[in-house]
Amino acid sequence: MTPIATIGVYGFTAETFLSKLTGEGVELLLDLRQRRGVRGPDYSWANSVRLQHALAAADIAYRHVKALAPTTELRHLQYREDDRQGVGKRNRVALAPEYTERYTREILDPFDLGTLVSPHPTALLCVERDAETCHRSLVAARLHATHGLPVTNLRPDR
Repeated sequence: MTPIATIGVYGFTAETFLSKLTGEGVELLLDLRQRRGVRGPDYSWANSVRLQHALAAADIAYRHVKALAPTTELRHLQYREDDRQGVGKRNRVALAPEYTERYTREILDPFDLGTLVSPHPTALLCVERDAETCHRSLVAARLHATHGLPVTNLRPDR
C-alpha cells in the first residue's frame, strides 16, 4: 500500500517543509486549499506559484484538488466556532462537529477519492499545523477507511 501523508504550512520554513517531504519519500503533493496563498512574510513560500517551483526543484509533483477544499461558508462556520472558544486558527485543537458533519456530507461524500490514489507516495496539504484541526484529516481518514492506505501526519517538530 502506498502511504498517504498529511502536512500543513504553519510551523515550517520552506527548507524544513521540503526536507520533511523528501525525507518521507513524498513524490506527489495534493493541495487541498481553496485559496492557495498564506498571509504574512513567514509563509510566502507556501503561496501557490512559489510552492510549485520549490516542489518541482525537489522533484515532487503538484496537483490542486480544489473540489476537496472547504467552501467559504464552511470556513466561516469553523471561524465562528474558533471565536466562540476563544482560539485562533493557529491555536485550534479540534474541528467543530457541525463543520465536520457538513464537510463530510457536502464535499467528501460526493467526491471520488479513488482519483487521489496513486502508486506514488502522496501528501495532502493545507495550512493548519496539526492534521486533526484541518479538513485534510477527514480526507486522510476516508482514504484509510475506503482504500486501506496507511496515514502519517507530518509535523514540523517530528
